[in-house]
Amino acid sequence: MTLIQFLGAGAAFFVVLGAGTLLLPRHVHVQRAAVIDADPGLVLSLAASGQGYQRFNPYRDTDPELAITLFGPETGIGSGFRFEGREGRGTQTVTGLAGDAVHYRIDLGAMGTPAQTIRAEPHDGGARVTWSMEADMGFNPVARIIGLFMDRRVGPTFERGLANLEAAA
Repeated sequence: MTLIQFLGAGAAFFVVLGAGTLLLPRHVHVQRAAVIDADPGLVLSLAASGQGYQRFNPYRDTDPELAITLFGPETGIGSGFRFEGREGRGTQTVTGLAGDAVHYRIDLGAMGTPAQTIRAEPHDGGARVTWSMEADMGFNPVARIIGLFMDRRVGPTFERGLANLEAAA
């Protein structure tokens, strides 16, 4: 095999590998739910406030040095916080309040802008709380590979957050 053939074969391999990653899912959905002993209204009021969110923020459990800076109104649309810690930095902002749900936009800079929702519905004297995230991995082949592991990476964080939420409420 000549050097040109070798380089051509190597280039073809990487083209096929790159094109193959585009067959991976572009959209990622992670969701966890729990029934907790709390009033759904209280859950939603905590979730709709940058300060209230800190009472159950699951990232505080794994990063005691996590820096949080609140911004916007105390509660409601526009309420949010900046964060910087060992798992990254960015912002989380309340973008919508819809009856039984609080919607967020998380800006992770080059890592993307996933949307997150915390929903609380009455259930047997408590609340059924569903925490979900949607992310568009775009056409970036590395991001699409990372998307394959998102449920295993983010799911336990949501579970921890749901446990924290029950303790806070």
